[in-house]
Amino acid sequence: MTTLESLARTMDHTLLKADATREQVLQIVAEAKQYNFASVCINPYWVSTVAEALRGTEVATCTVIGFPLGANTTAIKVAETIDAIENGANEVDMVINVGELKAGKTDMVTDEIQQLATAAHEHGAILKVIIETALLTNDEIIAASQATLDGGADFVKTSTGFSTGGAKVEDVKLMRETVGPDLGVKASGGIHSRQDAQAMIDAGATRLGVSASVAIMNDQTATGNY
Repeated sequence: MTTLESLARTMDHTLLKADATREQVLQIVAEAKQYNFASVCINPYWVSTVAEALRGTEVATCTVIGFPLGANTTAIKVAETIDAIENGANEVDMVINVGELKAGKTDMVTDEIQQLATAAHEHGAILKVIIETALLTNDEIIAASQATLDGGADFVKTSTGFSTGGAKVEDVKLMRETVGPDLGVKASGGIHSRQDAQAMIDAGATRLGVSASVAIMNDQTATGNY
């Protein structure tokens, strides 16, 4: 089993609730510092606050783009990406246009990913691509994962945590099989225990999006959606 120290370095400690307060945001920053999580993942409004609070640590500042539906225009997603990075984000997690993916318009999805990857990389950040696996068939998961790879992103990610379901082991395995050994795979949504986290890593995940990070580090089981 992965050590707790190594497990912590896979976790994006996440707070994406609409009613998150400054006090709550600063609390997860304090927790991330304590446990040395990979990142703190928050909505774009909080990026500058979190980046400043994490200055001088190994913990990255992560935010979400086109969240949670993915139905913004590409131009807005690119602008949002650049704005977030300029405010201090090191990592951006974008949501694909799920409807266009399901309509078979993989060229559009790939092009959008490529535009955001270019914007992120030119500004010194990494891009993770949320494909919302709960809404996709296996063939669509493969198509979305391939689009992520072709688009030059750094990670393919299962879920927003705001749809009909979160990460599933079988979906993570399929994503890993599709993108090969080098691209990052992030499992998010529904990871509530150390056993859940380990199962995702065993399936091929290299990053985990969790709000139950502290509970997991204390070998407890939490409740919640993300």
